[in-house]
Amino acid sequence: MTDLSTKYLGLDLKNPLVASASPLSEKIETVRELEAAGVSAVVVYSLFEEQIVKESLELDYFLSRDTESFAEALTQLPDIGKYSLGPEKYIEHIANLKKAVDIPIIGSLNGVSSGGWVDYAKKIQEAGADALELNLYYLPTDTAIAGNELEAAYLSTVNTVSSKISIPLAVKLSPFVTAIPNFAQKLAQAGANGLVLFNRFYQPDFDLEELEVVPNLVLSASDELLLPLRWIAILQGRVPVDFALTSGVHTAEDMLKAMMAGAKVAMSASALLKNGVKHASQLLADLEAWMVEHEYESIQQMQGSLSQESSGNDAAFERANYMKVLGSY
Repeated sequence: MTDLSTKYLGLDLKNPLVASASPLSEKIETVRELEAAGVSAVVVYSLFEEQIVKESLELDYFLSRDTESFAEALTQLPDIGKYSLGPEKYIEHIANLKKAVDIPIIGSLNGVSSGGWVDYAKKIQEAGADALELNLYYLPTDTAIAGNELEAAYLSTVNTVSSKISIPLAVKLSPFVTAIPNFAQKLAQAGANGLVLFNRFYQPDFDLEELEVVPNLVLSASDELLLPLRWIAILQGRVPVDFALTSGVHTAEDMLKAMMAGAKVAMSASALLKNGVKHASQLLADLEAWMVEHEYESIQQMQGSLSQESSGNDAAFERANYMKVLGSY
């Protein structure tokens, strides 16, 4: 019988399909449906630093010279209840989810500073979360902020959060880092047990009639898989963490590629939002059918088989491949 099991952040999972942070985790009934459809774990959508700061009035600014942009960011949050829960309700929701389902529940914090909001990492653990995902998402607009200064702030936050919890910590990153391998190594040293590649960069649009800047949410597509696929294939075996691939996981083939690159799990939200929760069952059935046809006995057998370390084909991931692609058009 084909073995779909995998291990991520020390958690034994029945398969590599994880529901990533999204509105799907807002209702207990939907999480139950995800479990019934075969999803092996659920990342609860994020509790934002700004929400905690706004409620507690403990204004710990990201950088002292960036206070105006941070304060303005407080007004850009989604309305409480429309997308996200307030801090205490969020903790209660984690506890209720743990009672409702048997699959692992992974909490999610979204923030970058080192203020009092990080205390909620421990509260998420105490609510019963099996692991924590820290989403580092910050758009620097101040010309005085240097890249190394921003990365130092990220590392400080990871170190602070990891020191407050005993459950595994995964860090969700943006691809906009100058030297990803070096930074990934530093994140591991700061206490990260896993890296989730990558968070999606949501870009606002302009409303030409109202002359306003408006939010613009576009769900992912399979072609977005290539960026995290490339970096996981490069980093696997070189940075001592578990990798999760997110963005662009829509088909069983996408999941297979993620595993072969070296990911422990493939996270999906857009595919489940587009096609419904039951789409997870089809993904897993297609995954198992492919493995049977190609005589793979287990997921673990294929993990990392096409990583840079395993394939020995450095040019497939580095500059020579760039030149070859351009010359092949």
